[in-house]
Amino acid sequence: MADADLHFYFDPVCPFAWMTSKWVRTVARRKRYDVEWRFISLRLLNAHIDYDAHFPPEYEASHTAGLELLRVAAAIRREHGPEPVGAFYQVVGEETFEREPVPGGTAAAVHRGTRTLATEALVRCGLPAHHVEALEDPAWDAEIQASTDLALSLTGKDVGTPILHFEPPAGTALFGPVISRLPGEDEAVELWDHVVALARFPGFAELKRSLRERPQLAAFGVRPGETGRQEDWHAGSRRQKK
Repeated sequence: MADADLHFYFDPVCPFAWMTSKWVRTVARRKRYDVEWRFISLRLLNAHIDYDAHFPPEYEASHTAGLELLRVAAAIRREHGPEPVGAFYQVVGEETFEREPVPGGTAAAVHRGTRTLATEALVRCGLPAHHVEALEDPAWDAEIQASTDLALSLTGKDVGTPILHFEPPAGTALFGPVISRLPGEDEAVELWDHVVALARFPGFAELKRSLRERPQLAAFGVRPGETGRQEDWHAGSRRQKK
């Protein structure tokens, strides 16, 4: 996929990356874009952070689950190329975020177990079951770290997931957009055009607010069309808060 129109860097346990990915899939279908799905690990990004001091108690397990699932995605990519990575991410995202909330507020990947989740995703994607063995193999972390470092080299370090690299390799990369609800088909394309216009302006660096509503995802008990209260909730950022 050397001619991909977009490189999308994701961590599979980030709800805002998932919401943005759903928007991007809508746009890709409408505009006939090719998307290459690449890796950025919140666990590796925060490797130097004391989780107990900076995050809610469930975050370390959640971020670790994301890293384990990225190891499987890296194994898929090495053997089959980049295209099946998007299908694997889609199944993992659906099972993680499009289901009812799980006890204790943990990510579904933690509650169900990453092995169960990855195995199911491999089966549904028609991929070899042996890739699940990558879950507990840290030998894949160097490859995921390299992808994470590449993403940060395009945006700067004070960001998180998702990162979108528009019109690679020469185009601009941005953190986000962070969206809490899925736009309709026409609105999705309109939003895309505005974001690309910003990305194409070489002087553009940042447009941000911290207040946001909870994502309209079943895993958070918020249905499409419902609006949650605005809160300082950084689930898509480098140092996440609830």
